[in-house]
Amino acid sequence: MALYTPAYQPTGEEVAVIKTSKGDITVQLAGKDAPIHVGNFVELAQKGFYDNLKFHRYVPGFVIQGGCPNTRDLTPEEVVHQAASPFGGLGTGNPGYSIKEEFTTNPNNSHEDGALAMARSQNPDSAGSQFYLCLGPQHGLDSGYTVFGQTIEGLDVIATLRVGDVIEGIEIKNAAE
Repeated sequence: MALYTPAYQPTGEEVAVIKTSKGDITVQLAGKDAPIHVGNFVELAQKGFYDNLKFHRYVPGFVIQGGCPNTRDLTPEEVVHQAASPFGGLGTGNPGYSIKEEFTTNPNNSHEDGALAMARSQNPDSAGSQFYLCLGPQHGLDSGYTVFGQTIEGLDVIATLRVGDVIEGIEIKNAAE
């Protein structure tokens, strides 16, 4: 799969408001540290790519993951059912491309509580649209996954998210025109 370079050039001021069925999560995006990931996330959010996707993976004390387009046309109940099956196909979707990893170049690539990072497959350059939020510090991931934001409001909301909960939309504040 070809690597995509986003046209959007982050300023470092971007803030994402992830609107979920459980409440809003506000994340300061790390545009200076992970410009490819932030540019990609901003573009997808502004296109409405994340609208109505569901969280499909929850590991208590570890992460809550969403952004798989395979969840778009499923009800929350169907996502819960399919997530329980290794053959459910959830967690395999992407936007049709992948982006270059930045965990080796991000000077602040630290998986703190509430960190926003991109999920990927075995290939380091396979991230696309799926993201996760850390449920507590996860420094074992620092050397293999790109952190591109940190939650500044809504840790309480993150703590309540489960498989099937809906990403109603993602609003980007302070985006350059």
